[in-house]
This record gives sequence, structure tokens and C-alpha cells, in this order.
Amino acid sequence: MLIRNAEVDEERCDVRIANGRIAEIGPALSPFDDAVLDAGGGALLPGLQDHHLHLQALAAAMRSVRCGPPEVRGRSDLARVLRSAEPIDGWIRGEGYFESVAGPLDRRVIDALRDDVPIRIQHRNGMMWFLNSRALEALSIGSDPPEGVEHEKPGVPTGRLFRVDDWLRERLPPSGPPDLARVGRALAARGVTRVTDCTHSNDASDVERLAAARASGALPQEIEVMGTLGLAAATDALPIGAHKIMLDEPVLPDLAPLVERIRAAHEEGRAVAFHAVTRTEVFFALAALEEAGPAPGDRLEHASVATPEAIDAVHRLGVTVVTQPNFVGERGDDYLRDVDARDRPHLYRVRSWLDAGVPLRFGTDAPFGRPDPWAALEAATLRRTPDGHVLGADERVTPEAALARLLPSDRATRPSPRRLAPGDPADLCLLDRAWARAREALSRVVVVGTFVGGTPIPLRRDPTAAGLHTSLQSGHRAERSDP
Repeated sequence: MLIRNAEVDEERCDVRIANGRIAEIGPALSPFDDAVLDAGGGALLPGLQDHHLHLQALAAAMRSVRCGPPEVRGRSDLARVLRSAEPIDGWIRGEGYFESVAGPLDRRVIDALRDDVPIRIQHRNGMMWFLNSRALEALSIGSDPPEGVEHEKPGVPTGRLFRVDDWLRERLPPSGPPDLARVGRALAARGVTRVTDCTHSNDASDVERLAAARASGALPQEIEVMGTLGLAAATDALPIGAHKIMLDEPVLPDLAPLVERIRAAHEEGRAVAFHAVTRTEVFFALAALEEAGPAPGDRLEHASVATPEAIDAVHRLGVTVVTQPNFVGERGDDYLRDVDARDRPHLYRVRSWLDAGVPLRFGTDAPFGRPDPWAALEAATLRRTPDGHVLGADERVTPEAALARLLPSDRATRPSPRRLAPGDPADLCLLDRAWARAREALSRVVVVGTFVGGTPIPLRRDPTAAGLHTSLQSGHRAERSDP
């Protein structure tokens, strides 16, 4: 196909795609037998990569009731959404809860809102579930509950469950496979052509499920998968990334076995990726990496609180940081209210990492953050909270610097990451406006075309894009139109 009148690195030109790659870039290219798309001067960019999300959890969240800000801000809002929700497989599944809505949840609080069906609500940090009495009865916790099921006294659970997702999943009623096609469409609509699934519990069956969705076209994006030790030997269905290690400050592991675990991953030829949010978790991860010996590709996920000492250590060890500036835009007011004043200047840094020469990537952490990379880009440039306050003004970066953090890693190191060149993979996203306009209001950008390996992905929320896809696929020339 031929994309005519596109803006590439702020220059108008035509772009020919052949055999999944960019074949030619120049003015007034002859169409030959190509399908033709007039981009109307819209910016043609490399496809975005979300470097940290959770595909199956995102699919589950899309079937769930939103129970947290900004949609739900108070107890009356929570009562309304729970009472109006229709159970799926006999349960109501809520997600995104935060204490600012109705304080700490337990079975009694949820029972007062709705008690006729089992309800489980996930905290927005992904580590905790809140269940009502009907849900506790349905799970038959019994006399030997797993560690992580909180009790107010023996035999009487509070309804709070911590880090027991596998146990919970085994006891929930059977449900159909996650609707990964809906996830694929949502990501494509935002120009995402590649993702890194950072779920720590991914095993061979999870990889096979994601690979099947990729092969069927349900997930058109290129996928790299993190997960358990031994995963690379268990399956080659998808590219296997780092071994993910979860850290929880209240129950940090002993250092010696953790060091051995890092070395075991390195011996498999894999990097490690630490979930490290607090300053204690960040320093603990760095101490373990230093003891084990860092390897290329080792990562800190989130690094939410990064002191100058941590930044220096990360740079010295050569570790990559994958952070989520979108949380400033989504949760910044909560941080201003709840986070210790000494930690606020160090929250979700961007410029400090770049100034220190640390390899930096962005991910949305969807579904725990919104799967909108353009909102993440705007948050990195403005550092504005939902109520309009500025959190970490010194951490602002230019839109161009922010965009590079959401491109594939090999592009982020180029002198001009946005520039396309012959031979590049034709993983692209086409905007409805030139870059000069897009950079002024990143969260308002509309993606009108997404291409993976040169194939246009239907964007069903947009009639123009859907019509474009039909025209191109038929060979006609379009002149523009978790548990």
C-alpha cells in the first residue's frame, strides 16, 4: 500500500509499504498497484509499545464494574454501581477500588451496599481483594485458609484477601476465556502495536493462550511475555522476556535465596524485572542485583519513589527503569494528600532518570492504570493531577522525549526516534493531525490508522478507520475518508 501526504518527522511525504516493511519514502511516489491512503497531513509515527501491562487482567477488568476514581468518588457512587451491576457467572467483579471512595472495605461494608449476590472487588494496587459475605460463603474457606485470608477471629474472615489470586481463581466458578479481542481493539485504537506483558505468574499455559490470540488476530500486537523461571524452556510460542520478581515491603524475602533466584534467571539467559514501588523495595532490589551481579536488560518496574541515591545506584548498575507517569494524571491528588511529604518530590520521576543517563521506558500498568498511552505522554509533559495541581514540575519533559519512552526500545536510542526509514518494520500509527498540533494536547490525539507489519488494524470505534480497513483489505484505493 501507499500512504500519501503523511507527515514524517514534520516533513510531508509519501510512504510505500511492502512485505511488512517500509519500502520507500519520498515525494509524489507512483502508486503502481498499491492501495492508496491519503493521510491528509496527519503525523505518521512508529507504532507505540506499552512496556508494562497485564493483558489477561485487562480483559477481566473490561468485564468488571469500575469501583474507584474518577468514575466512583464516594460511598453513594459505589452503592449505585454495585446495585445496578448484572452478575457474570453468578458474581459481580469490581476493580480499581481506593480508600478515598468509602474507606477500608470489608464484608460488612460491602454487605450494606449489596448482599444478594457474591461480590469481589479488587484494590487498585492489584494486591488485595474485598469480598462480601455471600462471596465468602461461596468460596468455602473452611478451617484451613491460606495465608493472606484475613480473620477478625478464628473462623470469621473479614473479607480481605491479600495476594491469594491463584487460590481464589481455583475456587471461582468456571468462566469462558478472557475476551482478548476487546483488549486488542482497545490498544490498536490508541496506536499500540507492541506490548510487554509483565504478569509475574505467567506460565506456559498463559503464554499459549496469548499466542493463540495473537495467531487468530484477536491480539494483533506483537507480544513479549514475562513470567516464571523456566518459562523459556517450557514454550517458544511467544518471545519470552524477563523473569518477574514481586517485592512487598511488609514481607520482603531473605536476600540470599533472592540472589540465587536472580542468578538462576541469568543462567537461563533472561534478565530479571523487579516490581519495586516504595523506596525500601527499590533499595532492596538494587542490593540484590548488586550482590548477584546485574545482567543486560535487568529492570525496575515502577520505581515509584526514587531518591537521588537510588538514581545513582541504578545508573551504576546499568538497570533499565520502566515507570508510569500516567499515575500522576490519574492519582496525583491522592498522592498529594496521602504520600509522605519526604517522598513526594521523588514520585514517578522522568527527567531525573533521563538526566542521569538511565534507560527509561513507559508503561501504563493496565488495568491498574488506564490503557491510554497518550494520557501517559501528557502526564509526563504536564505533571498535572486530575484537580489541576502540578506534582513534580522539575520532572517534566518535552513531548518528543516522552514519546521516545513509549516506542520500541531499539527506537528510543536513535537520534530521532520518530523518524521512519526504508527497511523499518511497518508497525505504524497515523494521527488525525500534524505533530505540531498533537504535541500541544496529547490526550486529545485521535489515532485514525494503526498498522502491524503493514496490515491495517480495524479501529471499530472510528467509522472512518473501519471503512479504511475495508477498502484496503479489498484492494480498493481509499483517497481519505485476571481472576
